[in-house]
Amino acid sequence: MIRPILKMGSPSLLVPSRPVTRFDTPDLHALVTDLEDTMAAADGAGIAAPQIGINLQVVIFGTGAPNPRYPDAPVVPRTVLVNPVITPLGEDGEEGWEGCLSVPGLRGMVPRASRIRYAGYDPLGQAIEREVDGFHARVVQHECDHLWGILYPMRIRDMSKFGFTSVLFPQLEDNTGD
Repeated sequence: MIRPILKMGSPSLLVPSRPVTRFDTPDLHALVTDLEDTMAAADGAGIAAPQIGINLQVVIFGTGAPNPRYPDAPVVPRTVLVNPVITPLGEDGEEGWEGCLSVPGLRGMVPRASRIRYAGYDPLGQAIEREVDGFHARVVQHECDHLWGILYPMRIRDMSKFGFTSVLFPQLEDNTGD
């Protein structure tokens, strides 16, 4: 089911999420389905459970064919990640443009770790562990920030690099958010 996406200013987006304690349950599978449907309807590259008002540590991310919001981004495998742990690999960082479904119509330049290891579980409780870099690493960090009550504008260092997508990137066809 497509769920409403909470917008910046909603208090529940600022609350750290609880870990999932039971896997392979009807409730967890229903949450994943709702996240998938909502993300697809919004053309998102990822979504976190708090964005639909569920403060559990569940994120979904992934891009297939070019995403209209990130037309030049590489493909990221679709992943459901439960109870994630992120470990930066090295001290290298990079800035990149980000948007968010909860901050529609805006983009900002956000610093992130260049390479990370992420670990967690799938909805069945099977372990997931990957080392990734670039856009994949950025998407994972962005979505997992939602689980800790952090929205990307909180990470922007230079507010002159924060603005409306339609002004910053007029070439994009869909400037509604991310």
